[in-house]
This record gives sequence, structure tokens and C-alpha cells, in this order.
Amino acid sequence: MQLSDRAKELIPKARIVSFAAWNNLYSDEVIAIFQAADNRGQYLTDEDLERIQNLVTDNFLMVEQAKLLREQAPNLVANARAKVLAEFPNIAEPGNDLYPPARAEACWRDFWHFLRSVTYGVAGKNPEFLSQEGLKNMELLYQELGVPVPAMLCGLEQLKTVSLQQFSSEEQDLLGLNFDYLITALKQFSQS
Repeated sequence: MQLSDRAKELIPKARIVSFAAWNNLYSDEVIAIFQAADNRGQYLTDEDLERIQNLVTDNFLMVEQAKLLREQAPNLVANARAKVLAEFPNIAEPGNDLYPPARAEACWRDFWHFLRSVTYGVAGKNPEFLSQEGLKNMELLYQELGVPVPAMLCGLEQLKTVSLQQFSSEEQDLLGLNFDYLITALKQFSQS
């Protein structure tokens, strides 16, 4: 899949995670753990989660929830993908929004990254983990690439639904806030 120069310019700017709102909550050392994982484009490792737990002792439950979401990521993303393909049955066919296959794979990877971003909010007990500048650039990138925002929202809603099913009803409310923060941000894309 050939990318335009504009898309190539926007990709590194479309980093949607920011821990700026966490400065009053956590030490620089804790934030650095989260930032390093985001810089690597990876979920928090067991070592990262253990370090966070040692530095923020009241985060045990949230750390365990983030770990479970990370471990279930392949299944959760596959479920979101299946929902998109069920709701938009021809979307990956020639001439449609997620064709050729490399284009579809890029969208499935976005679900993986969206879930990764949510796990940062879960582990940090703070749903404010988004960069407004990164979101603005992601919106421009999605416009440039013709990403089907309604399909992405469908998949993200499913990602939320199947993720929350992993937890008790008491845990779901707080966890849901992390997904809602991201979903609300992406809903703004379709209104522009």
C-alpha cells in the first residue's frame, strides 16, 4: 500500500497517548515507565507493572486488570475485527474502505494500539491518557487515508464490550471510563 507524503508526515505525529494530566498524580519515575512503554509502542510488561505496583502500592487491582487486558489482547482485537466485518460485510472487498488487505491490517493494528492505550489508563487509574494534538493529527491522518471512522467506532465499542466482560460489574464502571474517553474522542472525528 503506497502512502502519500502527507500520510507519512502525519503518522509520527498521530501519537494519541499523553501523560501530561498525570503530573500531579504520579512521580516522574512512574510516568517514565508508562512513557517508555508508549515510546516502544508496547503494552506494559510484567516488569513495568511490577515497578508501578512497587511505586504506587494502592494500584494492585488496576495493575492486574491491565495485565489481563494485555494477555487477552489478541482475542479481544479478533472479536472487534469480527464485529466490524459482520456489521460492514463488504468493507474489505475490492473497491471498499478496507481494501487491499494491507489497509485492513492497518486498521486491525489500530484496535491493538487503542487497547494498549486503554491499558495505560487502567494501570494508572486515570482515564485521561490522550494527547489532543496527537488526536488532531490522527484525525487528519484518517481523513488522508480515508479510514472508515464509523467502522472503527463499531470495532472500538466491541473492544470495550468484550474487554469489560472479563471483569466483575463493580470493576466495569471504572474500566469503562477509559474506553469511553477514547470512544468520545474518536466520535469527534466523524463530526468534522
